[in-house]
Amino acid sequence: MITEIRTETNKVIARRFIEEVFEKGDDDAIDELVADDFTPHNWSTDATGRAAVRDAVKRASAGLSNARITVDDVIGEDDKVVVRVTSQATQTGDFMGLPPSGKTYRIEEIHIFRLKGGKVVEHWHQGDWLGMMRQLGALPGPDRHS
Repeated sequence: MITEIRTETNKVIARRFIEEVFEKGDDDAIDELVADDFTPHNWSTDATGRAAVRDAVKRASAGLSNARITVDDVIGEDDKVVVRVTSQATQTGDFMGLPPSGKTYRIEEIHIFRLKGGKVVEHWHQGDWLGMMRQLGALPGPDRHS
């Protein structure tokens, strides 16, 4: 019973992380939801802890506008939570080495969180980066979200 309650609490925290940190860039939510020793596993940063999250949010918000993230699934077991989302944004600044395109992308992503003591301590992230690059005009190929 305690494990089930902790798992449900962890699912709520992971969903909040997606919505409040990634979608809204809420700095207070970073302080509340992210552990001091947070480790990102798939981000291009040398930073750890809350600084790594702040850096990622800053990079994304500098290049993207009108970000929307729809949570499609939340699956949790013990200290891990998997969240499948559909994200979209408009590229209005430099982003992932690309100059501003003014184009909007829409992709699916999967986030895996490990939590401890009510805080996110680790994060893994996979997304349809090829689809994103095609939709932003950086690569040839079908744009299925036009």
